[in-house]
Amino acid sequence: MAERDPVGPSGTPEAFTGGKLFDTVFTRGMALVEETASYLDGPGREQAKTLPRDASLIYSAWSMELTTRLMQAASWLVMQKAVRDGEMRREDANSRKYRIHRDDPPLDPVAQKDRGLPPRFLELVGRAEALYEQICRLDEALYRGTSAKPPTNAVSDQIAQLQKAAETGAFDPLMVWRRSR
Repeated sequence: MAERDPVGPSGTPEAFTGGKLFDTVFTRGMALVEETASYLDGPGREQAKTLPRDASLIYSAWSMELTTRLMQAASWLVMQKAVRDGEMRREDANSRKYRIHRDDPPLDPVAQKDRGLPPRFLELVGRAEALYEQICRLDEALYRGTSAKPPTNAVSDQIAQLQKAAETGAFDPLMVWRRSR
């Protein structure tokens, strides 16, 4: 099944942020942030005290990852809302510091199912990972090809410099060959 373009039928980011899909993702994302924070500060904190050592280590590490990813997702959502509401320019939102993408592999709650972690915690991890992945895809769709500065590739840059030098006559490849003889 082909994936639909989340920026909407008009193909603009404004069509996405002004639409129902964005409102749904925003509401669901912010609710998940609150739900996770309540769990980690309440029942999760109590449950963590009773976990076996290995599960406790995983729980601690994953709690930090979970919190970080949810905060990144919430920040991205709030930024998109600010753009939509005219409180931030779209060009500013395009800056690399506001973009969101996955650098690390996702947490896999299914693989941890029988390791003593609380089921509620694993369920929140799964939902948070799904939200984070969705937001990464949305960011890519919204800002694909619009970055102010494309990523650099040293080899491509050198080839471009060589082509420019050859076109302008500043570089004569035969001269280099003659010197090496």
